[in-house]
Amino acid sequence: MIEQPRLDAATDEHGYLLSVEEAADRYAAAGHPRTIRAIQKYCRRGDLESQKVETTYGERYLITPASIDRHIAMIIERSQASGLEQPRLDVTVRGNEGDEKQRLRPSENVREQPRPAASEFQDRYVTHLEEENTFLREQNTVLLERVKETNILTGRLQEMLTPLLGASDRPVKSNERDHALNSEATGSPQQG
Repeated sequence: MIEQPRLDAATDEHGYLLSVEEAADRYAAAGHPRTIRAIQKYCRRGDLESQKVETTYGERYLITPASIDRHIAMIIERSQASGLEQPRLDVTVRGNEGDEKQRLRPSENVREQPRPAASEFQDRYVTHLEEENTFLREQNTVLLERVKETNILTGRLQEMLTPLLGASDRPVKSNERDHALNSEATGSPQQG
């Protein structure tokens, strides 16, 4: 790619004349249609020489025609080098007639085929998910067994502690308990 000298900010040789919509028309006329959002992204990233100006309806980009021509030339150069430049299917783009929008359609002889590596990846992914499910089911079974064992141990512990805590349903008050302990220690009968 030939390096172009960068213009000084003070020189307004080309003038910022074109709106984003007009730039979209230029891309479409050159055979490389781009969406409004794509052109705004090009301006934001600095791929196109542009200025953001404040309008009554918000901010807009004004773009130099020369930078659009350079960008289109770069797109053509890249597509010839790689041979991959195909417009995306079902992309809504601005047509040549005013604000009409049209859908790009593939030619009749092009068949959509899944990538060969995609089916292999899907098979590996499904196999991995099935293995994960099997593992998690086994872990779930193990955890349920542990819960059962814990419940059995807790029940037996309660059975063992019930006689030690006393069989009565009413709680013993601390002064009655102290009195009962003293009477047992001295051997004297309880006084009520």
